[in-house]
Amino acid sequence: MITVQDFDASWRARALAGDEAAAAALAEAYLEPLYRLAFHRVGRRRDLAEEVVQETLVRAHTDLARYEPARCGDDPWPWLGGLLRNEVRRVLARERHATLGALWDALDEELAAAYAKLESAPLAEETLAREETRALVDVTLSQLPPQYREALEAKYLLGRSVRAMAEAWRTTEKTVESRLTRARAAFRVTFEALARFGVQVEA
Repeated sequence: MITVQDFDASWRARALAGDEAAAAALAEAYLEPLYRLAFHRVGRRRDLAEEVVQETLVRAHTDLARYEPARCGDDPWPWLGGLLRNEVRRVLARERHATLGALWDALDEELAAAYAKLESAPLAEETLAREETRALVDVTLSQLPPQYREALEAKYLLGRSVRAMAEAWRTTEKTVESRLTRARAAFRVTFEALARFGVQVEA
């Protein structure tokens, strides 16, 4: 199983040297998370989401020298997410969806500030009681960094124990607990922001 820790300076060096397996590992690890991130941002159009992801991975390959593992904690997701958001903007401008692009830009700005202070108040009960909550949960998960989404899905959808998660991810139980804490907080602020911005979902 490929983890974010696999994308350190030595991986970058191999990929830049033309190691095809190293380059393929990035696409293998992040193809699904990138698609999930793009899908709702392009109005739930599969063709546009696929185009955005393909162009993002091409750009990642050509701009790999700009990826700084030490600065990113060996996690290429913030860098990849930035590349994808640029591709989304390009596609939405071409498709004349300026309103949708403006909505996601505003949401990203709010989430960036919210993620910087994840100790916010719990979700209000009235928010959780909304009829469209299940669909909004799916959208929320799609917008989270992969390590947060995987932690929440493993714990709450697959019912895995913290010990099992630690063994699978080759880390400590304390690290898993810490990741779950941050993942729950990130989920909360993302869910609230999506609800507040009125992002369209299919219940």
